[in-house]
Amino acid sequence: MIRNHCIRLLCVLVTIWLVGLSPAIGRAEQAVRPVSFNLDVIPILSKAGCNGGGCHGALAGKGGFRLSLFGYDPASDYLTITRDARGRRIDFSEPGASLLLTKPTTAVAHKGGKRLDLEGDDYNLLAAWIAAGCPGPQSGEKTLVGIAMEPAEAVATKGDTVTFQVTARYSDGSTRDVTHWSRFTSTDATVATVTADGQAELIGHGAGAVTAWYSSQIAVARVVAPFEHEIEAAVFAAAPRANLIDDHVLQQLAQLRLEPGPACDDATFIRRAFLDTIGRLPTAEEVRDYLADHAPQKRRRLVDLLLARPEFVDYWTYRWSDVFLVTGRKLRPAAVQAYATWIRDRVAENTPWDEMVRRVVTATGSSTENGATNFFAVHQDPETMAENVSQAFLSLSINCAKCHNHPLEKWTNDQYYAFANLFARVRAKGWGGDARNGDGKRTVFVTTRGDLLQPRTGKPQPPAPLDGEPLDPTAPDDRRHALAAWLTDPGNSSFTRSIVNRVWANFFGIGLVNPVDDMRASNPASNEPLLAALCDFTVEHGYDLKSLMRLILLSETYRRSSEPLPTNQADTKWFARTYPKRLMAEVLADAISDVTGVRDSYTEIVLSDGSTQKVDGYEAGTRALELADSAVKNYFLKTFGRNTREITCECERSNQPSLVQVLHLANGTTVNDKLAAKAGWVTQLLATDPKPEAIVEEAWLRTLSRPPREAEKKQFVEMLQEAESAQRRELVEDLYWSLLTSREFLFRH
Repeated sequence: MIRNHCIRLLCVLVTIWLVGLSPAIGRAEQAVRPVSFNLDVIPILSKAGCNGGGCHGALAGKGGFRLSLFGYDPASDYLTITRDARGRRIDFSEPGASLLLTKPTTAVAHKGGKRLDLEGDDYNLLAAWIAAGCPGPQSGEKTLVGIAMEPAEAVATKGDTVTFQVTARYSDGSTRDVTHWSRFTSTDATVATVTADGQAELIGHGAGAVTAWYSSQIAVARVVAPFEHEIEAAVFAAAPRANLIDDHVLQQLAQLRLEPGPACDDATFIRRAFLDTIGRLPTAEEVRDYLADHAPQKRRRLVDLLLARPEFVDYWTYRWSDVFLVTGRKLRPAAVQAYATWIRDRVAENTPWDEMVRRVVTATGSSTENGATNFFAVHQDPETMAENVSQAFLSLSINCAKCHNHPLEKWTNDQYYAFANLFARVRAKGWGGDARNGDGKRTVFVTTRGDLLQPRTGKPQPPAPLDGEPLDPTAPDDRRHALAAWLTDPGNSSFTRSIVNRVWANFFGIGLVNPVDDMRASNPASNEPLLAALCDFTVEHGYDLKSLMRLILLSETYRRSSEPLPTNQADTKWFARTYPKRLMAEVLADAISDVTGVRDSYTEIVLSDGSTQKVDGYEAGTRALELADSAVKNYFLKTFGRNTREITCECERSNQPSLVQVLHLANGTTVNDKLAAKAGWVTQLLATDPKPEAIVEEAWLRTLSRPPREAEKKQFVEMLQEAESAQRRELVEDLYWSLLTSREFLFRH
């Protein structure tokens, strides 16, 4: 009792002293305005971690004390702090004895440990707030509109430190240094680390970023530590440039001191371009013709040919079906076919991306007549519709904001429900059913009334796009039209950045932003000026994605060799060289079928409960990239990481090698049975009684899209010449098996 009384008395004396000095407390701004709950108290609690998910911001709180996560609900937090538990956390008669002060300073036992320094500015501000009677959130009080970091870019050498400052901007035009209350993170800890007070240390080479989070606002600053290579400026000046891509890439490589790699050879280029553009290997004859062509414009002609081929439509229909989630696990066969056909028709017509998205977002009518309406069958409630529109077309995940302010982004809980309310009037009639029930026919329509309630308030949030102006909640119009106009507006940078990044990642193996569909402000691009230039190009060309693809394919950056140089070996994301990537499951399956001359049959789909169901419509000879439905049963596609289209996320697809894949290629049925098939390519080849040299050359051109090197050719020719007639087929099968299971075949390089 004596000890507690002493502690209380000490706290009272400290508080009296602080209140007497309150005009001099903290920063200069504090002398001209009272302490604010929203502008001062909440940031202090956030910086100290009190309202974090591991502390009182957890769903159930901690120790009977629950705050909104990262302060997303200040009004509720104010009541909790000042009124909850009979107001025991605030002592107005003896302010210094308030648990809000004694707990985080550990004057009273605190499981969360020490969070405040008795002599620090944060303690002083909280003490002054309590002494002033704990004023609550004020109506008409200025609000935070954004933050900025200085310096915006820091170029230094490894081992140097950089100090960042964060400035907040408010609705009344005022600013404030909020560095002390900001949370800092490094986007690439191999380049730089950052302390809690904004001191960044460059510990490696490359380009990274430091982000600052303050009251649900994000700011990003770039940090660059050039590599130690000695590369003459003339190297970059002399490097070939075909278009704006090369200009921006070379500018960054010069800053980083990474040497641009040489161009790949023609055989590598034709294989790369075929796989990336139409998802199939060039035939042996196509390779021969390209290698024999010495015209200066042959690359441009090849690119134009690929963009006009029917396989282009197959490949990009499949790629966009991943985004739109065309799957028999959620739709009946008739709806799946209508949905996939709608996408295919848009690709075949080269419909601009913005128009394609507008049609989907505003779709109404029959699910079997207007396939785009199935987007609203896959996503059947306003929240899911909002989340998937944001993820598919903006590459922004807003899911976390459904329960609280987003912990990594600026999106608030109110913004989430305002966005979701745009879909509150979307309805459907008819029994579309799931993958097992119903006929798949539904009619999507929009009512003139209805709103989605914000659970926190029990009232509808005025419908509004993210960062957009609210709509009139009483208007009977289809709110999705306003959404589509905002979404596809060229001024909406997230929309353009999203599609540009997806297309770039297809051709380079990685995006300018990674993960590809994670376009958070706190996840900046590896080359922001390049991404901005590509976005401008895309807007100028009316979202014609073929124009963007042509620009990429004809760039010298795309043409670079994948063989690393000593002076660019450390490059992992700045495109000094090409990064090999394993072929995606469907492309690999088709490539094996093309080489062996034996195709798979597709007769069943796998439902969400794991059971199977017969499916019609896939004729003999159907390629994997022609499948409308990702639920089609196929062990190879599953093993090699096919996108299951459960959610709109590139994480659903895996291109990572695994031991199971290795074992299947070595001993499984896919390669071995197809090579042994009587109607396969090996049988056809041997029926012509070819010479050993022709067998070997055809094998290399058919699989690796290049002629064999002399050493490779000599070894196999000798084996074929020495083989008995009965052993010849076995030897040819082994030859093809060794090529089909090689890294050179399995990877695009």
